[in-house]
Amino acid sequence: MADDKVKEDALRIIGMFQVLPRLVVFDLDYTLWPFYCECRSKNEMPSLYPQARGILYALKDKGIDIAIASRSPTADIAKKFLNKLGIQSMFVAQEIFSSWTHKTEHFQRIHRRTGVPFNSMLFFDDEDRNIEAASKMGVTSILVGNGVDCGALRTGLAHFSSNSNSSEQNKEKKK
Repeated sequence: MADDKVKEDALRIIGMFQVLPRLVVFDLDYTLWPFYCECRSKNEMPSLYPQARGILYALKDKGIDIAIASRSPTADIAKKFLNKLGIQSMFVAQEIFSSWTHKTEHFQRIHRRTGVPFNSMLFFDDEDRNIEAASKMGVTSILVGNGVDCGALRTGLAHFSSNSNSSEQNKEKKK
């Protein structure tokens, strides 16, 4: 029931913006769920942050693709958790691999797989360094404190819209 309410709220928020991302990318640990995969057993039943599922469903309902970019030394556990939560098939790309890689590599792979330009992506993560790295690539990136929620979604879409308007204005000036 709570997921339906969050989905309605998220759809309302999405509806406030004319310019939307083609792809929304999420980190996993402390962004979609409140833990590090490597600190859990694959036998456990994981949980998402309270508003995460409703937001994922709202994005899908609006035809906005979603993907995962996550560094984890236990990618097998992360994938198992996505499956247990029943959301694995929602993502058009899942880049979950070694903690020694950079988010830039995740985004390069997501771009190759989806064809979506970096400036058409919105990214949520809980780590400053990942936000900075993705931002330098042209991805609108939002730092989350306690997981993704409707407030973060609103902030992300507002930044994305603003960034898109700025790049359109720059194109006009060059003409």
